[in-house]
Amino acid sequence: MKPLFIVLEGPDAAGKSTQLRLLAQALAARGIPVVTTREPGGTPLGERIRTILLDPASRMRPLTELLLLVADRHEHVEEVIKPALAQGKWVLCSRYTLSSLAYQGRGRGLPLDLIQRLNELATGGLQPDYVFLLDLPPQVALARTPLRDRFEGEGLGFFTQVRLAYLEFIRTVPRGYVIDATLPPAQVTAEILARLPLSGYDFAAKEGK
Repeated sequence: MKPLFIVLEGPDAAGKSTQLRLLAQALAARGIPVVTTREPGGTPLGERIRTILLDPASRMRPLTELLLLVADRHEHVEEVIKPALAQGKWVLCSRYTLSSLAYQGRGRGLPLDLIQRLNELATGGLQPDYVFLLDLPPQVALARTPLRDRFEGEGLGFFTQVRLAYLEFIRTVPRGYVIDATLPPAQVTAEILARLPLSGYDFAAKEGK
């Protein structure tokens, strides 16, 4: 079976990092080699970009923000995601192209066609096999994050627009699913695993192969 590229989307505090860990453990238990990564970040250069983007003291125009994210994405795809898939490893990634459409498109008001063209350029057309939107009401997300980075400090109106955009765009994604992020973490993991093609790996795990 070909390695899968799986993306977790959603706001901060939706539990993406927790799910990366739990999913990686569940897949590894089935004998599946897994790489976990995130955007922005995932490469040394990406971590530097992440620091700039999240710093509340950073002041930048929406297009500058988008271009930094696109630069991070290109390095990430070329340095981490494509090599891992070529080695037969599954890739679990927190955030990918849908985030830019939601945050910089609907949140910042940049043209969606511009974002799509830049995403295509940055990724070389690499699309995830599965996208799981960890959906969380903005009020809950903000209550879970008392410390505010540059994005978290945008407030309720911004995150309401981002959530609506996510729920709209996920419907256009093949094998895109909405998962209730208010559920306990173990249940969220189970909801995701139930939608992945794991029957062959389950058999191998049971047989000790």
